[in-house]
Amino acid sequence: MKATYFILFLILPLAMKTCDKNNMNNECPDKITPVEIARGVLHGNGGEGIEASELVITDPGEWQKLMNKMNSVNRVTDRFAETQIDFERYMVLAVFDSIRPNGNYRIQIKEIRECPGKIKALVEKSHYGRIATAVIVQPFHIVKIPKSEKPVEFTAYEKSK
Repeated sequence: MKATYFILFLILPLAMKTCDKNNMNNECPDKITPVEIARGVLHGNGGEGIEASELVITDPGEWQKLMNKMNSVNRVTDRFAETQIDFERYMVLAVFDSIRPNGNYRIQIKEIRECPGKIKALVEKSHYGRIATAVIVQPFHIVKIPKSEKPVEFTAYEKSK
């Protein structure tokens, strides 16, 4: 009996995650292909003052403020694919994980779908079993998508590798 509960305890979260993704695909058939601006980690102990967050940026002032914060400790935006965004045509989605004790954590916007009345973004937070580096980091991922007036709903899930 204990073995049955143990197996259910392990399998149920995986089944729920698959079910959530399938529901998202059924509810929101239109996939949006984002353009990646940057993915990586901020190094240090959070000196940039960026909280774990999910951001929707729709104007150049907000974008410049975020880039300035990200550059306050290290020059991070030099590695961005682009920094000049046409906010008449695009909006930026950015996700920041919490500050982590080592470099074996990642965050990624895995999928974006347009639904009736909203846009859904699926965010994967992953953790690798072995310690990659003993440096304090804060993972982030930033993409741009076509501009929309619809609100963006972020759904995050954890994945261990």
